[in-house]
Amino acid sequence: MIAALRVLLLVGYIPLAHLAEARSSGPIAALALGALALTVLIEGLAQRRIAHWLALPVVAGALVWLSRSPFALLPLLLVPPLFTGLIAWCFARSLRRGRVPLVRKVVSALYGIPADELSPRHRTYTRGLTAAWAGLLVLLTLLNLGLALVAVPNGLLAQAGIAAPVTVTGEQWSFIANIAVYGVLGGFATLEYIIRQFVFPVRPYRNLFDFARKMAALGPAFWRDFFRSDDVGAAR
Repeated sequence: MIAALRVLLLVGYIPLAHLAEARSSGPIAALALGALALTVLIEGLAQRRIAHWLALPVVAGALVWLSRSPFALLPLLLVPPLFTGLIAWCFARSLRRGRVPLVRKVVSALYGIPADELSPRHRTYTRGLTAAWAGLLVLLTLLNLGLALVAVPNGLLAQAGIAAPVTVTGEQWSFIANIAVYGVLGGFATLEYIIRQFVFPVRPYRNLFDFARKMAALGPAFWRDFFRSDDVGAAR
């Protein structure tokens, strides 16, 4: 239930963030940021943790202040590069010696065997795919950051009073950062799935829908620990 609510909040953030930029609306920007804040707090709130309930009015007060300030749209510029940058770092970090590449963790769970018992072909492929995801996310992070710098009238350079050599409108920035980027990620995942069918004709799922079902069936505990950095072994 908590995982489903988080997904809904994240999905809700996207149109709110885009609408806030399109209308230069501080209140809508605060609503978008509130959705993000709830994705962080919701589990603790559901478990009645005092710290999370105490944080709730503080966050709400900060968002009310932000909605009325001239800086209301600034956090929305930083969210896309921070998000893709953080995920890129997690993928890249898992490639370090002694750690399990993130894609290999998924494959290991789908096959139901330890990561170090996967075939050499699987180990090579999962390491390469983890590196590919890291590289793509780095490129998207640079794109998001570059657009955030040159967007007008609310971009980082414009707010600092610096004229950018090239510019994009706020709506163009928002469409790319909040919508198109996720289309690129989805397209990359789809292309990789098609390639995988030729590389590994025998797989523990029948088709794309069965693959999605088994990915979901890995459970909240698996996905909660997915980005943990203390996994060791099967790193080559």
